[in-house]
Amino acid sequence: MLYQDKLIVNCDHDGDGYMVALSREDGRELWRIERPNKTRSYCAPLIRTIAGREQMVLTGTKCVTSYDPRDGRLLWMMDGPTEQFVASPVYNERTGWVYITGGFPDHHILAIQPDGEGNVTKSHIRWRTNRGVAYVPSPICEGHWFLVVSDSGIGFCFDAKTGDIAWQERMGETHASLVSAHGLVYFINDDGVVRVVRPGSAYELVAQSSVGEKVFASPAISGGHLFVRGRSEEHTSELQSHSDL
Repeated sequence: MLYQDKLIVNCDHDGDGYMVALSREDGRELWRIERPNKTRSYCAPLIRTIAGREQMVLTGTKCVTSYDPRDGRLLWMMDGPTEQFVASPVYNERTGWVYITGGFPDHHILAIQPDGEGNVTKSHIRWRTNRGVAYVPSPICEGHWFLVVSDSGIGFCFDAKTGDIAWQERMGETHASLVSAHGLVYFINDDGVVRVVRPGSAYELVAQSSVGEKVFASPAISGGHLFVRGRSEEHTSELQSHSDL
């Protein structure tokens, strides 16, 4: 993760895990911190200004942690709720909360109020559920909603404030993370089927298309287009991401 003058690398693994910040200019080590519990994870950190301070939130190695990305100082931590994580955390500006989904072997979605100090396991979880949990694809927040695709291939839309399920819809097995553009959320399943959904209290399918091949990679959005890397080496699909789909 790039942050100001730093390249920050998460090195969680089954051993002496650590996180290190390197100078973008010359590769010098600027700070290094040890990671607890010596357990692998696969998540990129989330860096935002949250609760009036710079925070770098990370799931992995049997805990959820927040550090100051400027110097690696620990701000708060939460035990568990599982051992390994793949999906990265997301932030909702409307609630001011951080949301996580994972993992292995236990399955949880948590909404976390990120303004604590020290160990906040018993004090800062705003809601929790075992329904709709995703191990691989990262979720997304859009407006008042938190959206995710479960391991069983069901798309869920939660009220980000209450945790109530607004709707659920079968999307098919999915490894690609969710993305959004113009207030619409894009679900791409492993068969390459793209569903464009407008988040809300009821399921609203705006458009549906197909890449025409298997898709496991998360899409990228640039210049009003959605770029999708399929399984074939012959081409990369390009789909419009405009709101008039």
